[in-house]
Amino acid sequence: MLPSKVVQRKALRTVPLLLAALIFAGCTGQTPQTPAVNVQGAATGTSDYYLQQMQQSADDNKVDWQLLAIRALLNEGKVPQASDRLSQLPQDLNATRRQEQLLLLAQLNVAQQKLPDAASQLKQIDTSALSQEQQVRYFQLQIATSEGRPSLDVLRAWIAQEPLLTNPADKQKNIDATWQTLTQMTPDQMNNLTINANENVLQGWLDLLGVYRANASDPDMLKAGISDWQTRYPYNPAAKMLPTALSQVQNFQPASTGKIALLLPLSGQAQVFANAIQKGFNDAKNGVLAQGSAPAAPAPVQAPQAAQASPDAVVSPSATPDAAAAQPDDVQPQSVPANSVETAAPSSGTQVQVYDTSTQPIDQILAQAKNDGATLVVGPLLKSHVEQLANSQSPLNVLALNEPENVQNRPNLCYFALSPEDEARDAAHHMWDQGKRTPLLLVPRSSLGDRVNKAFAAEWQKLGGNTVLQQQFGSKAELKQGINSGAGIRLSGTPINVQPAAASAGVTIGGLTIPAPVTDAQVSSSTGSVDSVYIVATQDELSLIKPMIAMRVSSRDNVGLYASSRSYQAGAGPDFRLELDGLQFSDIPLLSGANPALMQQAAKSFNNDYSLVRLYAMGIDAWTLANHFNEMRSLPGFQIKGDTGNLSATQDCVINRKLVWSQYRQGQIVPAS
Repeated sequence: MLPSKVVQRKALRTVPLLLAALIFAGCTGQTPQTPAVNVQGAATGTSDYYLQQMQQSADDNKVDWQLLAIRALLNEGKVPQASDRLSQLPQDLNATRRQEQLLLLAQLNVAQQKLPDAASQLKQIDTSALSQEQQVRYFQLQIATSEGRPSLDVLRAWIAQEPLLTNPADKQKNIDATWQTLTQMTPDQMNNLTINANENVLQGWLDLLGVYRANASDPDMLKAGISDWQTRYPYNPAAKMLPTALSQVQNFQPASTGKIALLLPLSGQAQVFANAIQKGFNDAKNGVLAQGSAPAAPAPVQAPQAAQASPDAVVSPSATPDAAAAQPDDVQPQSVPANSVETAAPSSGTQVQVYDTSTQPIDQILAQAKNDGATLVVGPLLKSHVEQLANSQSPLNVLALNEPENVQNRPNLCYFALSPEDEARDAAHHMWDQGKRTPLLLVPRSSLGDRVNKAFAAEWQKLGGNTVLQQQFGSKAELKQGINSGAGIRLSGTPINVQPAAASAGVTIGGLTIPAPVTDAQVSSSTGSVDSVYIVATQDELSLIKPMIAMRVSSRDNVGLYASSRSYQAGAGPDFRLELDGLQFSDIPLLSGANPALMQQAAKSFNNDYSLVRLYAMGIDAWTLANHFNEMRSLPGFQIKGDTGNLSATQDCVINRKLVWSQYRQGQIVPAS
């Protein structure tokens, strides 16, 4: 018998061997575990990973891996590969996989811009059978099929998606998009809304919009209104996380206008334009407008022809002086939207110092203005000088009086211009609201024509329109030759190619990236007959163009004719007005009868040169905008009822102008119907 110590040592030596054997046996007896697959969950892996798992899977999970791979391929933008894999799916899918297949088919069709097909597939889905992650995707696809057009269905989709989101950033995007959809809906859509009794969240959103619109012109009242709304709707998502556009209201402070630096070219070709703007600015500041008349101006000046030829100098959409007598009695008074602030009150306390931009660089003038104690800058006027603001590091708030080619969104910078692009965008809205859908642009063969084409077509596509056609005309001599030969003007043209700014953007919420839908306007030309023509021409050119259109178009065709303010100048007699019967044209409120007394005084001051009267009105509105700079900069929807139009600001603080539309009717000028 062995001693106990010997037995103990042998036992101790044996234990490690047994443990090693057990561990080895456990390893060799274990089969590889297939990762868990959930077709209703998030697809966070790459398409290569899912395809590899699909190839290695020999069980029923193979189809699930294939569905996940298709989703990853779509999210990675590999649309052809995703389409191939979708076509390889088995026919006999169970209910869960069938729902996922429909989601993927809808996503594929959105990526391929087959939006009606996507909408049809979404209608086949049983949302109650979807997981939370799938529901997020379902609502995002539903939104994508709307082509960016606001509607009650889109609003409901955003609202339904919000409680499904867990990421705060995604929630904020959702709330911002809900608010944007709501504010972009047309008055007709809002008036015809029918909501269900249980749609408390939707009702809360509608009430918030009402509070906003009722108080948009008064930041303090708006703050109080939002606070009261949050008390009444404590469970609304926007009560807990305000839309970004409204949260800015909480920290709003009015801009200081103790001392304003006015930057204008006081010499050179553009001086005549600067003089008109400066006079309007000073008259508004000094309270002349409140008296309904303007003081006598210096000796009347005429815009030199060389200045008109310079695109850098001209900021008026019409720069053709006309010294003939005005016809104020032919213009009927018109109004502009009333839910906006009026011209800013005069101020004896505000100091205005003028700086000549013709004598030194803009950055030096801005530095000098700051040293002189300026709190806000109005100007410069010339486009080349406005372009230089991009390199400026000045902390001063600046209201530029022109717009650069590439707008920069900076918190201390706004752009206010009287431009043909402004008028073109406004014309697009006016014609769309009148039910026109196939417009033709008749514009000069020049850079002016190109600018109008681009602005109109881009705005038309935002409204949901198809491709816009354009036709260019040459000199007045060419037009006369055409009318003498009896050729007339045929209403046909070539498509304007415009890539919308939103075309390259996409939306990513809840892990799903949906490319911005490409509208019909980007992939097809306008078909069918032209139903409207927007004409950019001088008074003399328009007097030839209108009868040339009549040579080729019957009055029974009901083609609407529209013109820019370029054609509206003093001196148009009754024969001209009768010749243009039925044609509608846009212009600023001051020239459309909004203030006849001020109009007569301004016309007299500038020798009936309507282009300078428009710039005089611009000076008036520049004073008002300066006094409401922070509101325009930070409160979306804020409006000013100005003399150059109903003014509002884009997200980049580019001032948009809604103009007044008039019509020639039986020799008179009346409000457009």
